[in-house]
Amino acid sequence: MVSFRRCILALTVLALFAGLASAQVGGQNQLTCATNVSVTPTLRAEGYTEQTGDITLNCTGGANGITGQPLPAVNIQVFLNTAVTSRLLPISGVTNNASEALLMIDEPGSSLTNPGPIGFGPQAGQNVCATPLTGCVEYLNYVPNNNPASTITPFAIAVDAVGGFTPGKNVFQGIVNGNSVTFYGIPILAPVTAGVSRVYRITNIRANATSLSGGSAAGATPVIASISISGATSLLITNPTPTVGFVQSGLTATASGATSLNQCNSATRSSVNTLTFTENFGTAFKTRVAAQSTLANSGQGTPGQNGAASQNVPGSLYNSESNFVLPVNGGGTAGLAHYGTRLKATFNNVPTRVRIFVSTVNVNNNAIQFFPPGPIGGSANNSGTTPVGVLVTSETVSDGNTGANQGFFPGVTATDVPGTGNTPIVEVPVVNGSAVAVWEIVNTNPNTNESIKFGVYTTYSANVAQNSPPAGTATVNLSFAPTPTAAFSASAGAAASSTLTIPRFIADTSAARNIFLINICRTILLYPYVTNIQGFDTGLAIANTSTDPFGTGPQAGSCKLNWYQGANNPPVIDTGSIASGTVYTTLASTAVPGFNGYMIAVCAFQYAHGFAFVSDLGARNLAMGYLALVIVDPATQASGVRNASPLGASNVTVNGGGEDTGH
Repeated sequence: MVSFRRCILALTVLALFAGLASAQVGGQNQLTCATNVSVTPTLRAEGYTEQTGDITLNCTGGANGITGQPLPAVNIQVFLNTAVTSRLLPISGVTNNASEALLMIDEPGSSLTNPGPIGFGPQAGQNVCATPLTGCVEYLNYVPNNNPASTITPFAIAVDAVGGFTPGKNVFQGIVNGNSVTFYGIPILAPVTAGVSRVYRITNIRANATSLSGGSAAGATPVIASISISGATSLLITNPTPTVGFVQSGLTATASGATSLNQCNSATRSSVNTLTFTENFGTAFKTRVAAQSTLANSGQGTPGQNGAASQNVPGSLYNSESNFVLPVNGGGTAGLAHYGTRLKATFNNVPTRVRIFVSTVNVNNNAIQFFPPGPIGGSANNSGTTPVGVLVTSETVSDGNTGANQGFFPGVTATDVPGTGNTPIVEVPVVNGSAVAVWEIVNTNPNTNESIKFGVYTTYSANVAQNSPPAGTATVNLSFAPTPTAAFSASAGAAASSTLTIPRFIADTSAARNIFLINICRTILLYPYVTNIQGFDTGLAIANTSTDPFGTGPQAGSCKLNWYQGANNPPVIDTGSIASGTVYTTLASTAVPGFNGYMIAVCAFQYAHGFAFVSDLGARNLAMGYLALVIVDPATQASGVRNASPLGASNVTVNGGGEDTGH
């Protein structure tokens, strides 16, 4: 009898709900959706895969439907004024264009206050529709509102079967095509009741910001989304063209200035430059996932694993390269970047047989590494606001996702320290004059603009006789990473992909920065008085003494004779190559007739010595001779101050060398 009465009561309640639903079918209340972007982020102009702000459609009104009927479905398409580059997550046998871009209904898993039945809306689990090309059919049902905090009863719900009570799918993957992403077959359940709304959130849309770089008069270019609705029901959209981001240059990078090195002096892990990367806005540097644990910020973390907090609460701001992270169809993971922001130094024109070393962590100065004040973990703990960067094995290697790679971080172990200081350093191989170093940001504070520095060092063995290392100027280009290389082309990087890593960036197109130069071994001779007027003449001699009994490597080179007399200076004279062990001689009257002044000879070899002999014609009455002064090469002096050795002294070497006593 009790069971029979319960059945009758249940049937009566369902009949009442059905009657209420039937009575409101065909109502004229328009379903209206207000578009909003709660946070409009700044996108890096250098980025191909920049995260746009979440778009929400907050819908109210509409009419009740009939219990058991399929809910009307619509297609929601979002166009950008640039290419959509969200990661593609192909579903075998279904589509290759399913992506990490997601549309969620009623903020599932957000823990927001739910006006409806417990277990539905924000309190429902995140349930992905398995057929993104068609969407998932859902049905209307009504249930008593079991939420004691709500007075709404009965409550309309979307269920997965006629007469069922299991919540329908609430996460839908977007299909990417060029500059648009489309969410197919989205069921529309009208809120109907005053004070109740239905929220459709669109997240994980990435954009090619490089095509919008250049900025406007205000310094940033907007990323505009245009929302189109088609399907079996009408949705009135307010503000269908929201701004979902502003594009601005994200990086300023500098080198500390070219260090002058002397071909004549060997160097052993000598500091030559400091590279500085500065973000132009607070969120240009990002960790792979939110800075919530020491493990996450060592670059290893995958949200929900390895101690890294889950990154799957709708509407949350994570300020990381990853966004809303959720496993989806086909075994893929939506929203998960492959690594944190990476910074790249591309060295070019490195002279032959010169080795390059870099610091494996950021530095205070090239002799002292940066030591974080506490466990790495961003502003969430006592590491404070200081960024931390770690050298990685390559620009595209992933920090690891699942399986055998879980927890793998491709950091490089230091092998050396500089000639001065204790900074951990490691050699980067130079191939055909080029080398690459890449560091990953593993700690950052999104609330401040930060700078981070890395040291550069060099080693080479001097062998002047073999012109080694050859003279030249090494340069560096500084950028985000990865950039178009053999791994991907610029056109491929600017489009959605299922294979390329995220994030990715354009190459540095600015002028290369000089970082060090190798100067040839020169001797500079000053002849303070040279004349051939009023019956006088000057004999000039330059001896190449690089051949000696001490094992010095013989060198040969020319001397440039520079003449100065205050006005109407004669042109420079090139002596031609002076062989080792020989002496070049000339007369002022032959070289520069009518000259009265001084001369500086710049000789492209070590151990040049000069002598001048001034006399009247035939040396009958007056005559004198002097040794040319040897000037320290200004190119080897950081201050550019020129010094001269005493009369008769020989070449003075720099950068750790001493006075030449062999000649």
